[in-house]
Amino acid sequence: MHEEGGDEKRKRMSVGLYVSCPANIKGAIETIFEYGYHFIVTQITHPNYARVLQNGKFPQNIGRTDRVLKSSEWSRLVVGELTASIDVDSEVDHIREHSKHLFLQELGFATHLSVPAILIQLTKPNNIQLAHILNAKLTSGFSYSVWVNLPIIHPSRYSPISETEYDTWDWWNDFRTYCNYDKRLGLVLDIPDTKHTVPSCELDRWIGEPVKAIVIPTSFFLINQHGKPVLSRTHQDIIKKFMSIDVQYIIKPDSEGDLSLYIRYLHFLGKKLYVQDTMSEFVQGCEDFLQNPLQPLTEHLETNIYEVFEKDQVKYDTYQNAINKAVEAFHKESGEVPVVMVVGAGRGPLVQAVLNVSYTLNRKVKVYAVEKNPYAVNTLIDRVKNEWCNKVTLINEDMRTYEPPEKADILVSELLGSFGDNELSPECLDGAQRFLKKTGISIPSSYTSYLAPLQSIKIFNEIRSNRPADKTLQTCYEMPYVVHLVNYYQIAPPQELFRFTHPNWSERINNQRYKKLRFQCTQTSVLTGFAGFFETVLYKEVNLSIHPDTHTPDMVSWFPIVFPLHEPIHVTEGNIIEVSFWRAESQDKVWYEWCLESPVKGCIMNPDGRSYFLKKY
Repeated sequence: MHEEGGDEKRKRMSVGLYVSCPANIKGAIETIFEYGYHFIVTQITHPNYARVLQNGKFPQNIGRTDRVLKSSEWSRLVVGELTASIDVDSEVDHIREHSKHLFLQELGFATHLSVPAILIQLTKPNNIQLAHILNAKLTSGFSYSVWVNLPIIHPSRYSPISETEYDTWDWWNDFRTYCNYDKRLGLVLDIPDTKHTVPSCELDRWIGEPVKAIVIPTSFFLINQHGKPVLSRTHQDIIKKFMSIDVQYIIKPDSEGDLSLYIRYLHFLGKKLYVQDTMSEFVQGCEDFLQNPLQPLTEHLETNIYEVFEKDQVKYDTYQNAINKAVEAFHKESGEVPVVMVVGAGRGPLVQAVLNVSYTLNRKVKVYAVEKNPYAVNTLIDRVKNEWCNKVTLINEDMRTYEPPEKADILVSELLGSFGDNELSPECLDGAQRFLKKTGISIPSSYTSYLAPLQSIKIFNEIRSNRPADKTLQTCYEMPYVVHLVNYYQIAPPQELFRFTHPNWSERINNQRYKKLRFQCTQTSVLTGFAGFFETVLYKEVNLSIHPDTHTPDMVSWFPIVFPLHEPIHVTEGNIIEVSFWRAESQDKVWYEWCLESPVKGCIMNPDGRSYFLKKY
């Protein structure tokens, strides 16, 4: 159904058309293709065929012959809507049993046709029988996805006569919980009319769900001064929000008009509303993709990783600004030449930044580049000779054991991970500060980690379904992952966790930490883990951040880190989410442990670093 094309991947709108029981399904598909649509949503049964029990059995013919379309057309172009009036959760026994037989027959026919997805509607809060039937099919491994159709806002929320207000998210949440959060369950959401706006917090929560399509009735379109259908600003804002998770759109005709005009307009919106910034270009293809954090002290980084780091010009410009201010602050009157040591020099981007500062300020600077990776040193040798005119002293050693001929005035490093300290920057810089003067400057001078409760069934299922053969599922859930989060909902604002400062002249350096954080849930949601971020002060007022509220514009070097839970936890509005978090170490490793304490007690995860740790050597 959804086609993707090169550079247009995120701009292109995949649009289907709802066609209610066309007289000729083959002709309907040909027509919508001429209009520019990509798929149709229609019933797979047909009203011409009676479906009532006769002698305890249904008639064998239930719909069109499968030969009206090729198998490749059924499997790519048709979303099969199941009969909406079927009620397998009826309180009346004979209606429930009759509905169950009908429903199973339609599920079987959908399997026979090999449609890519079926569309079902949730019309009431209690759907346990429906979930029971579908969960049995899901666990038996049937092939198609299940699209659950719901309004974003239930009409009872604005009806003057309704005695009970329903939240359709609750219906969905109960249903997918019964089905064990199966990744083949998706959502098709009906947007509300312009009279009934969606609270932004609720819209954010829907963004954290597996939304496959948005339904837009043609009656919601306005007619502009050129006589063409357009959407209101309210509806455009909703569409723009959902663009981040790349949903599809279903046009549902409920008014007269040229159907080709609606898809043309949506393609126009795809270009008008989509923001192609530096971050979106850089992360294309990385959305919600799990990456293991680096082990930089025990595994030499490869060329492709250095290349990714070096693409982030914003980070290096900010570093250069910090170095510039630090060199300017060095007492020029003494006539001394500041000694700048870049520790963990990699392929040299920070060395280049130091030299740039030297040229810009017209100040002599003595530069050391300390790097333990012998293959990166190979690159540095070439740069020292051919780019830096032998103005850099190159040292191929571990900064924690290197004994330099002189002490540094300024120590520069880029050892930070997505959680600040998770690539052992504290241990490395505590070792390296031996050769920093007592009056010396460390860049960075401090960094702080933050934690926020997270809802992401996508990440939960990614971990569950991508278990390596050599790991248990428990191990997979006790590991942090670096993730460019897209299909998620942040349940509460981040809170400060651990802070490290450099240089650290304490008599007894201790980088172990413990803290308990308390978050308040603002609306009912599902807790699947915690997202981690960091902020760093490079020098004085020069900062870098991936904290959602202070993120450095256009910086792409770090994605958030995610600490999962073993199982999703239901949290209701007003609940307190309490988590204990440890940074622990032994002689040869560093690891994190975390434990949910409220709203339910959980086990301590990753005890003694049994599933994940950072090696010191």
